[in-house]
Amino acid sequence: MPTSDTGEPTPSWRWPEETWRGHVEAVRAGRRLVPARWPGGARVAVALSFDSDHETIPLRDGETSPGRLAQGEYGARAGAPRILELLARHQVPATFFMPAVSAHLHPDEARAYTRGGHELAVHGWIHERNTLLGRDDERDLTARALETLTQLTGQRPTGIRTPSWDFSDSTLEIMLELGFSYDSSLMADDEPYEVLAHGRPTGLVEIPVDWIRDDAPYFTMDRYGSVRPHSRPRDVREIWVDEFDAAYRAGGVFQLTLHPHVIGHRSRLVALRELLDHIAAHTGVWYATHAQVAEASRAVLRTPPDSADAHDTRPDHPEATP
Repeated sequence: MPTSDTGEPTPSWRWPEETWRGHVEAVRAGRRLVPARWPGGARVAVALSFDSDHETIPLRDGETSPGRLAQGEYGARAGAPRILELLARHQVPATFFMPAVSAHLHPDEARAYTRGGHELAVHGWIHERNTLLGRDDERDLTARALETLTQLTGQRPTGIRTPSWDFSDSTLEIMLELGFSYDSSLMADDEPYEVLAHGRPTGLVEIPVDWIRDDAPYFTMDRYGSVRPHSRPRDVREIWVDEFDAAYRAGGVFQLTLHPHVIGHRSRLVALRELLDHIAAHTGVWYATHAQVAEASRAVLRTPPDSADAHDTRPDHPEATP
């Protein structure tokens, strides 16, 4: 951040154009990567993800009380098995973003994900806030997380989601250096896109997230703070149904971010089950992991921009049901 002669941060309204433009252009959305049709001629891609944070949220903040840790343990003990059962019943693959410390605490769970045909991807070391780290620490923790998941499952993750859904000044460079093929942390579009670094294409596919399609804002609670769950699960289901229907009409991606310790409670799983039932009532649905969506999206990069972008001008389909 620019500083004045006194060493104090310079107010943003005093920044010259090269400063504010430089911040904006550092990490930017590039070419939208939506094929005319998804694999198998599908009309929409459905990419479910689960952030298996478990005990790492309190541990990251130095909170070691049994009560706080038990809230995280619920995700591993009760939530994750229910989720795996539900996914198996609907024959839906998903992506599980797992902090390395969670994987060390629950190695059988990490292996169960890949045994069940799901994707295991990187989600930091201990759910650290990467924007508060120096470059060396951020790279070290990301590399250690990548190594941990690889050793536990025998499969090297290709994707990453930053624990705090944000980039430091070093994050993009670290992702490229460690060979990740996609990220799922940013929010510049509803559809996948190529990440640009200072206006230059990087080849990194972004599968964007959003708080609208995340269970935590609707359901989390802080006993000693002002955060209280304020949404009925079925009300949230309606939001997600509308998001899916819009993606279906547009021929894009419906991406959802959930947490075993949040969505894994009984009443909330009802909402997820009913959402999956709604999706299953539609034809032309491709259920895919984030890695599979990234690979299908990457194929757009190998086509001339004019022909690939033609999909963006296709009008929405008027119907949202078969």
